[in-house]
Amino acid sequence: MGKRMAALALIICMIAPLPGCAGPKGQAERDKGELVLAIGSEPEAGFDPCTGWGRYGSPLIQSTLLTTDADMGIVPDLATGMQVSPDGLEWVFPLRQDAFFTDGSPVTARDVAFTFETAKNSGSIVDLTALERVEAVDEHTVRFRLNKAQSSFVYTVAATGIVPSHLYSDSYGEAPVGSGPYKLAQWDKGQQVILEANEAYYGTPPLIGRVTILFLEEDTILAAAKAGQLDVAMAPAGMAGVEVPGMTLTAFASVDNRGLTLPHLPEDAGAGTGNNVTSDIAIRRALSYGIDRQRLVRDVLDGYGSPAYSECDGMPWASADAYVDYDPELAARILEEAGWLDTGDGVREKDGRKARFTLLYAAGDTVRQALCVAVQQQAAQLGIQIDLHGTSWDEIQTRMHSDAVLMGWGAQTPTETYLLYHSDNMGRDYYNPELYSSPAVDGYIDDAMSRQETQEALELWKQVQWDGETGVSTRGDCVWVWLVNVDHLYYIRDGLDVGAQKIHPHGHAWPLAANLPQWSWSDAA
Repeated sequence: MGKRMAALALIICMIAPLPGCAGPKGQAERDKGELVLAIGSEPEAGFDPCTGWGRYGSPLIQSTLLTTDADMGIVPDLATGMQVSPDGLEWVFPLRQDAFFTDGSPVTARDVAFTFETAKNSGSIVDLTALERVEAVDEHTVRFRLNKAQSSFVYTVAATGIVPSHLYSDSYGEAPVGSGPYKLAQWDKGQQVILEANEAYYGTPPLIGRVTILFLEEDTILAAAKAGQLDVAMAPAGMAGVEVPGMTLTAFASVDNRGLTLPHLPEDAGAGTGNNVTSDIAIRRALSYGIDRQRLVRDVLDGYGSPAYSECDGMPWASADAYVDYDPELAARILEEAGWLDTGDGVREKDGRKARFTLLYAAGDTVRQALCVAVQQQAAQLGIQIDLHGTSWDEIQTRMHSDAVLMGWGAQTPTETYLLYHSDNMGRDYYNPELYSSPAVDGYIDDAMSRQETQEALELWKQVQWDGETGVSTRGDCVWVWLVNVDHLYYIRDGLDVGAQKIHPHGHAWPLAANLPQWSWSDAA
């Protein structure tokens, strides 16, 4: 049975139960120790932190050495402290001694070392390229050795759940054992996951002991919510105006951004890279000044979002200098001064070349498609012709070094700034697809990585955007034309408090549930 048919069958069971059909109880039938959620897609790769589970929120089932609070401050979890050597290469974490996996075995430094070694060797999205080695000093002390200083390593540590070395295998993600606030009680693939509070958890126990997460298609989520079967429902795109009795639509700010990556180098036909239009900084900068981001938020996102000017808006390392006003007159002047002139057909031209390029986007994403259409229309007013091409990510990956792409990023770590702009990452996976390189920007990133004083590092990260003379933002090299940050929208059952939310990262996994142990029902619910 396909996912769509399984979801429809599950909805039928919930709304009109059939004999032998064990759908979730209605909200009125559930006590305050239960929740039923539809908040995102199924983690098809399973619940294995070594291959990426938990990096966009919280692993929930596993503990992490450190974690972040609602203000993105670093706080202890399994670790009781942290010592970093003056050169930034050695990190030592003493561990608490009251943490146990749900099989009853203690969490040790050996498990921590095993987790990071396995993650490093997995070839997954877990970026541990700076990790040289990790070792258990003793039962409750672990030491990391980096091959280069990386102040943002602390955020990698805070996002990596610890697995038991004695139980780990290639199938660990199917039936994970951890030491986090919840344990996996049941996983019906394609349908639901059931989490239960971990009674042996060392921290404050979850206030809600049983959580069912349903994997529903967009067109079935609202049906289930209206039937009273959900306590939290992700709002499908374009459906935010629908009222659901007993639930309130709530928007959460995010750094889940969308923007245009524009090839930075002139065309090299032999290498299949570069673009002779987007490589002209006047084109990139004119687009950044000449695109009305507020209009995109209003018309494409129905007001649920914010203009984007960098990959990290709203984060502690974001720079106010990345912000620019919408100014189409300035955009036109930039183009004219650079020699891009209107020859009468509405498309500017320079040295016999039209201001025309192709913009690729993922064909199945309606929001990205709508953003591309809106950008195309606004760019036309500037005299720039953008040809749209919806396609697969497989094709995008083969063309993104020579064509513009509508991409999305957004992480709770400045490592993303390094990945997007440092010359180390030119053409690496989807990072730095525009093949950008700047000694000044590399210098700021390397310096920020090497600093151990948090505020010093944050100021250097900001310099990457603009230092008064150079940077990656609009006033500088304008590597990207960032467009919008997408609010994350959910219908939430009246009386349910989802606590203080961190600014949400890119919409993978379940960022809303990062603080799930703190969710609670009010007495009036």
